[in-house]
Amino acid sequence: MWQGRLEHIYITETGSAPMRALFEARLIAGVGIEGDRYATGKGFYSKTPRPDRQLTLIEIETLEALQRDHAIGLEPNETRRNLTTREVPLNHLVGKRFRVGTTLLYGARLNVPCKYLEQMTGKPVYAPLIHRSGLNCEIIEGGVIRAGDLIAPA
Repeated sequence: MWQGRLEHIYITETGSAPMRALFEARLIAGVGIEGDRYATGKGFYSKTPRPDRQLTLIEIETLEALQRDHAIGLEPNETRRNLTTREVPLNHLVGKRFRVGTTLLYGARLNVPCKYLEQMTGKPVYAPLIHRSGLNCEIIEGGVIRAGDLIAPA
């Protein structure tokens, strides 16, 4: 049985604005993170809404591998993902429920890298992030999450 940790929380008010770090955030079931672009309909992909765009996660280990294997430094806020995790097998959580603190999430689908991220960062991350670009989730039970919260199977 695995158990991981929430390293970072990020939101942004609009699709192209810089991500802003938070120590804690409110997850709203069926909506997203309070104040985030996808909760308010102002995200880059908001014109094609999907329930699995409520929350996005990426593994810190992916960012460490980008640096180690490709000499590409990508900071957690540059990924455009809401949550950065440690020791959480995100690819294995598709179709599964898991907890971040007291909230309950559903791993809806793997996130697919896009050229938009390369444009935003100016870094060649598209190919190295194939199959490692994170997890798109639905929020089943909302609540407040904090950096340092445990992440575990439900």
